[in-house]
Amino acid sequence: MNHNAAEFYQSWPGKMGAMKAHAPDIGRSFSAMFQSLMKDSAAEGGLSVKQKELIALGIGIASRCDACIYSHVEKCLRAGATGKEVMDAAGVAVMMGGGPVFTYTTVVAAALDHLQSTPA
Repeated sequence: MNHNAAEFYQSWPGKMGAMKAHAPDIGRSFSAMFQSLMKDSAAEGGLSVKQKELIALGIGIASRCDACIYSHVEKCLRAGATGKEVMDAAGVAVMMGGGPVFTYTTVVAAALDHLQSTPA
């Protein structure tokens, strides 16, 4: 569990860049799927980007994936979610996953603290 949000946000782009250099097909394939599925479809009766990001965050927490949590907390905030909405999504993940998932809400809090205290 990584509680150093500043370190994560600083190092993650480089780590992903290195992975994409080694396996560009993985990066391209995942990126295409992500962009297609995470677009706003509220106008068509589907989910908004904010709703999709909150779901993705909940799944990331339930999966105990630090990188997923940090990435989707940031994307939730960019999509207009409030800190309260982010923590509500974390609460739903805990309700579904129990104690082991509860421990990962500390990563959510670290991400929120970092992102909400860092100028955009």
